[in-house]
Amino acid sequence: MAGEILETHIAGLRLAFRGKVRDVYDLGDALLIVATDRLSAFDVVLPTPIPEKGRVLSTLSRFWFERTRHIVPNHLLDRPLEDVVPAADAEALRSRSQVVCKAKPLPIEAVVRGYLAGSGWKEYKKSQTVCGIKLPSGLQDSSELPEPIFTPATKAETGHDENIDFATASKIVGREIAERVRDISISIYSLAREYARKRGIIIADTKFEFGTFDGKLILIDEVLTPDSSRFWPADQYAPGKGQPSFDKQFVRDYLEAIKWNKQPPVPSLPDEVIMKTREKYVEAYRRLTGRDLA
Repeated sequence: MAGEILETHIAGLRLAFRGKVRDVYDLGDALLIVATDRLSAFDVVLPTPIPEKGRVLSTLSRFWFERTRHIVPNHLLDRPLEDVVPAADAEALRSRSQVVCKAKPLPIEAVVRGYLAGSGWKEYKKSQTVCGIKLPSGLQDSSELPEPIFTPATKAETGHDENIDFATASKIVGREIAERVRDISISIYSLAREYARKRGIIIADTKFEFGTFDGKLILIDEVLTPDSSRFWPADQYAPGKGQPSFDKQFVRDYLEAIKWNKQPPVPSLPDEVIMKTREKYVEAYRRLTGRDLA
C-alpha cells in the first residue's frame, strides 16, 4: 500500500463498510477507519484519486480531536497501529487511519453555520429562515451571521442529507441529547473559528457527528476538515457572492463546465484539476496546523 489509495485491502481484517471516502474494518472490540484518496462530487464517487487527500482528512481530524477533548470526549483509542494491522501495511496507513471505539452513531448530523451559504442561503432567500431559525433581513450570499446557529440534518444513505429544525431533531434523538449536541457543536465551532481566523481561514460552516459509547455522548467520524466544512481564505472574503474555498470546488467547477449529467459513468479528471484540488487540501492543512504534511 503506497502512493494514492482508492481502496484498501488489509490482510486478516474484515472490511465492515466502504463509504464514499473511508474504509472501515472491524477489529472485534474496536474499528479501524482508513481515509482513502477517493473524492465524491454531486453524491457520486469519482474514479480519480486526489493524492494526499485521505492523509489530510485523517491527520487534520486528529489535530482537532486533540484540541477539543476538553469540550467533549471523542472516539480515538490509544492503540498502536502496529497492534492491529500487518507490519507491511502500517507505514502506509499511519497518517490516514484511526483506531476508534465502537460507538453507536446518532441518526442526525450536527451542522453549525456562522455564515450564510449553500442550502442555508437558498432557504433564506425563500423564507428568511434557516432550519426554522428566523434571521435578520437584508443578508447576502456569504454574509456573516449575528451569531453561530445550529442547523441539524438527517443522515441520508443515498443522495443528500435533509435539513431539519431543532424540534424535529429533538423528536429523533430526544430533547436532552439534542440540546447537548447543539451546545457542544456551537462550542467547538466557536473555538475553531477563532483559531482558524488568526491563520487566514474563515470556517463558514461545519458538520459534526456524534455517537454514544458506554452511555456517554462522544464526538466521532471526522472533525473540521475540508470535506466536512466550508473553509474560505480570509483575505479574499467578500459577501454578496460565492467564495473561493479550500476543498473540491475545482472538481465541481470542472464537472459543471463539461456538462456531465451527474450520473455514472463518471469522467476521469485531468491532471490540472487533480493537482489544484490537492493543493487546496494540503494548504488548508498547512495553515491550520502550522506545519507541512509530512
